[in-house]
Amino acid sequence: MTKKKMNNASALIAKAGICMLLAAAVVSCNNQGTSPASTSSAGDSTQATVEKIVYVNADTLLEKYEYFKDIRVKLEDKAKKAQADLQSRSNAFQREVADYQQKAPTMSAADRQSTEERLARKQDELARHNQNASASFAQEEASENEKLYSRITDYLKKHAKENGYKLVLTYSASNPAVLYADESLEITNEVLTALNAEYTKEKK
Repeated sequence: MTKKKMNNASALIAKAGICMLLAAAVVSCNNQGTSPASTSSAGDSTQATVEKIVYVNADTLLEKYEYFKDIRVKLEDKAKKAQADLQSRSNAFQREVADYQQKAPTMSAADRQSTEERLARKQDELARHNQNASASFAQEEASENEKLYSRITDYLKKHAKENGYKLVLTYSASNPAVLYADESLEITNEVLTALNAEYTKEKK
């Protein structure tokens, strides 16, 4: 696990979370909450349909969603511990190499060969440990992102059905799939309030 990857734990999960949210579109077949205007002229009907498309600001959601904040802290802590462990193992190996280099001139050919083989095995073990740690971190990160995605989309499906929304989009400044959206269509705050309330109950 490289130091750069470990130190970017928060950025990675934030990016992944935003991408997953941008892929989420909630379509509801519920006709409740339909505006009376939908039964009038064709123009009014079209307008009523448009009003059923709303959006959530993914940047705001991830910034203020307490569940995501806890995930970010958890992954950052794990990344720091893994990096410290890797650094400790690497330093110990480097000390062994330095010790061998100092003693090599006075060692027999057989001892030098034996020591070099041992150090080569340790180097391979260190590389495998690094790879395993990276894989473990990536797997946990993916699992946490999947949980985050499920929590948000499960709530949005329910929220869309209750309010008669046909489509729920997401907007992010870093990945503006939606180039423009009227602020009157944004439901970020109400979604955020509900999600945080649910999470607060779970933590009690």
